[in-house]
Order: sequence, then structure tokens, then C-alpha cells
Amino acid sequence: MKELLTVVTRKGQITIPAEIRKALNLKQGDKVALSINETEESQATLKPVRSVAAMTFGSVKPRKQPEDFGELRRQFEEGLAEEAMSETQGSSKQEA
Repeated sequence: MKELLTVVTRKGQITIPAEIRKALNLKQGDKVALSINETEESQATLKPVRSVAAMTFGSVKPRKQPEDFGELRRQFEEGLAEEAMSETQGSSKQEA
């Protein structure tokens, strides 16, 4: 394991060395998580925190390009109508 040194400022801040930033692909504004290994004293780990949206973007391909949201809405409304009709028919049979 390679070890790089940095200094803790009076406010408790540190600068992440460029080599580590490049290795972790960290950019300005990125979030990182620091964790303490409780089994090994005086040891901490730094890892990037990526948003779920950014990590999963593009992992599911759309059914067609571009999506026809009007058609999807129509299908959804038809499904709701069918569901409501079956519930209405079910309650009518129970009353009879």
C-alpha cells in the first residue's frame, strides 16, 4: 500500500493529494466518506460517495427512443379503468 502525507489545518481540514484524487477520480465538489476501522487503532479509510442516480445512469435501456409518454399515460389510465371496473363488478356480485 502506498502512503502519501498531508497536513491537518487548524480547522481540521486536509488536502487530498493529487495522486489519490486521480486514482479515485475525485473532482471539485465531490463527496467522500471517511471511516474509522475500529479493530485497527489509528486507521481511517477514505472513499468517494457517488449518487445512486449517477452510478446507475444508463444501466437500463429504454424500450424505444424516444419514449412516447402520451402512449404510456394512455396505457396507465386504461389499466386504472380496468382495475376500477373489476372492483365495481366484484362488489356488485357480492351485493346480489
